[in-house]
Amino acid sequence: MSSAVPSSVPVEPNAPDLSLVICTLNEGAAIRAVIEEICDTLEGISHEIIVVDDDSKDNTADEVRAVAATRPNVRLHVRVGERGLSSAAMKGWDIAHGRFLGVMDGDGQHDPAAIRELAQLILKGDKDLVCVSRYIGKTETGLSGIRDLGSKAFTWVTGLVLKVPLSDPMSGCFMMTRDYYLSARPKLTGLGFKILLDIASSSKTKPRFGEIKASLRQRQGGESKLDLRVVIDLVAVLIEKATGGLLPARFVMFVGVGLSGVVVYSAVLILAHMFFRDGSYLPLYRFQFRTDDVVSYSVAIWLSMTWNFFLNNILTFRDKRLQGWGLLRGLLGFYVACSVGALISLALALFMKEELKVHWLPAGILAAVLSSVWNFWGAMLLSWRTPKAK
Repeated sequence: MSSAVPSSVPVEPNAPDLSLVICTLNEGAAIRAVIEEICDTLEGISHEIIVVDDDSKDNTADEVRAVAATRPNVRLHVRVGERGLSSAAMKGWDIAHGRFLGVMDGDGQHDPAAIRELAQLILKGDKDLVCVSRYIGKTETGLSGIRDLGSKAFTWVTGLVLKVPLSDPMSGCFMMTRDYYLSARPKLTGLGFKILLDIASSSKTKPRFGEIKASLRQRQGGESKLDLRVVIDLVAVLIEKATGGLLPARFVMFVGVGLSGVVVYSAVLILAHMFFRDGSYLPLYRFQFRTDDVVSYSVAIWLSMTWNFFLNNILTFRDKRLQGWGLLRGLLGFYVACSVGALISLALALFMKEELKVHWLPAGILAAVLSSVWNFWGAMLLSWRTPKAK
């Protein structure tokens, strides 16, 4: 779940009707044209454009500043050390001034004519949520064959599990009232790229919604952000919403990474028992344990911990991904956070094997699983802790 809800920016009497957020990451080739086109298309509608950029390494920020110099309704907010479209959209809405809030991509795939139609629909005041849908009638989606099939499959699963009353809950272009956003804000995960799914399944309010059909245009710049990590994010969010928040999305991903770590742990353990055999015993407290068992379990724990850290940095905490010296500090913090769990795992594995006569492999696996909850909270605290807002 996302962090605490910030104080909402008050809507002033002279505030724009619509705040449209554009989330960017290395969209320098397209963003200027996208902003100019959408501003021209929304002429006559009081609006502001908020570009939330995830510290792009190209000229995205410079292009936005150049447009803002001649268009006072354009704002830029650069996030450092954060990633992800969903959390970027939330940041934009949190600082927005408009009575109505919207989002679109920065690569030019969303049709400005459809966005104007959305704006006119939401401004009538009889809808809480309006969305662009690729699946009304026989409209071409604008996606390639495999992406189109995958999107339709996830749309079907989403409707089956969450009963979201939208034909295209994967849509990345929609608008809503500020009140509807605030009703969903406390339960938003902020993970991944499918923010509409997150919002529609987080609010207790059943929205009055409308849809318009439109396909995606050719991308004007940048590249697709859709990859395996996005799919994993989506599955984790679906699990959180389907369980009513009992299993938070981030914890689901952490456990998934942990399961892959169990595979690494088991493989190392098997290899160690195949190639490292020592008949000597090591006295620990009141017990005598085989030296090769102590070494095998210890190495397996260390290597699986290292594997889990790097995979979590890529998947579970991709929005807070550590780099440079921060990566090293995070790794050391992860070791510290998981050290207690590792000691618990080692002690349980040895005790089950020697005292309870459990086979060495299931003893090690069960011990590793039992320490996963401790490891999750320790990692959140010491490795990927979200800094407090100033």
